Amino acid sequence: MKDTNGLYNDKYRIDSARRAGYDYSQAGGYFITICTKNREYSFGEIHPATDALADAYLIGNELAVQTWNCWREIPQHFPFVEPDAFVVMPDHVHGILFINRPADYAERPKTQFGPQSNNLASIVRGFKVGVKAWATRQEINFNWQPRYYDRIIRNELELEKIRDYIQGNPNRWETEQQHELGLFR
Repeated sequence: MKDTNGLYNDKYRIDSARRAGYDYSQAGGYFITICTKNREYSFGEIHPATDALADAYLIGNELAVQTWNCWREIPQHFPFVEPDAFVVMPDHVHGILFINRPADYAERPKTQFGPQSNNLASIVRGFKVGVKAWATRQEINFNWQPRYYDRIIRNELELEKIRDYIQGNPNRWETEQQHELGLFR
């Protein structure tokens, strides 16, 4: 929102992390990362790979289970959305969402709620609210960070790389925690 009275001179304005001019309600694939507030370990802990176990995995708590449930339930609230690969980590989640719209969707008149209804932001907001509301009812002290990260998936090769990244995330956990330049650190 533009500062019209000159009080703040855009000093406190936070630029959008979204791609300028892109319609996030159109059909496509999106890679999403959502972090917990202050990167708190809210969902459990990673059990590292061992000689007997090839892959690391999350030893999740009730909140992690509910987070999985909320992800799977997205189509119940947004029937045009197809959730894909998903992983819950101690302090964040990664997932892929496909928005499936008919070819003529862009030509339809906008709703009274404008551009913020039935787009990627409203889907992510609904998911975050679902997890947070459940945590509140269970008296679990939990919060998400205010924003989220997204990447528009451009082709099949990129989709496969992102799926591999999501699946392998628990295996990289220990290494990334020790590296100050690890992802999101």
